Amino acid sequence: MVFRVGMRAGSVFEEDVTMNGTEVVAGALQTASSEISIWTMFWNAHFVVKVVMLGLLASSVWCWSIIIDKELLFRRERRSMDRFEEVFWSGQSLEELYRALSERPNNAMAAVFVAAMNEWKRSVENSGRAVTNLTQRLDKVLDVTIQREVERLESKLLVLATIGSASPFIGLFGTVWGIMNSFRSIAASKNTSLAVVAPGIAEALFATAIGLFAAIPAVIAYNKLQAEAAKQQARVEGFADEFSAILSRQIDERIAAE
Repeated sequence: MVFRVGMRAGSVFEEDVTMNGTEVVAGALQTASSEISIWTMFWNAHFVVKVVMLGLLASSVWCWSIIIDKELLFRRERRSMDRFEEVFWSGQSLEELYRALSERPNNAMAAVFVAAMNEWKRSVENSGRAVTNLTQRLDKVLDVTIQREVERLESKLLVLATIGSASPFIGLFGTVWGIMNSFRSIAASKNTSLAVVAPGIAEALFATAIGLFAAIPAVIAYNKLQAEAAKQQARVEGFADEFSAILSRQIDERIAAE
């Protein structure tokens, strides 16, 4: 009879220990889940992971500043080129248009026009020399001006491409580093419960999430802005060809007159 009572008492004791252990683990899990927030994940992360996160956030801010700046620039360029083409093909004197734009061309098309007119005036009006090789010089001036304007339109787009391609790998580096530290903590504490493992892994994966947050808009914006720059480049090159043909006809008339 005593032996049965002892056995029963022992089983009750083991059941109490099991229940207490379960409650402790459940409480730890609840506490961990309640404390895992964005700020907590950042603040509890390793120093290297924090540096990665801050770098990615700075890259994201830089990326968005470039996107907004380029969107506004391309919008201004489109409107300005529309107005320029309307005035150019309206029959207004090229001299009047040149005087209005010579000091400060306000778009790539106007810059091409002013550069060609400058070469025309230097070669024909100021020096009075023959215009035999003027066509070749005008073509070179137009090509150089177009290249310079395209570089202006495409400036900083390489930054978007770099951020878009490198950010996921930088975030992955922060994740790998964070998981390594989590495994070190698990080995030191000799505790593999989810309450111990989950916060470290969440902090590590947060770096990858920030990397994707920086990379996805950068890639989308780069493709869109690159296509827009190519479209405006084709538009400027088309105008340059038409204006070069106009000047070539005038050169031929001058040669015939001489």
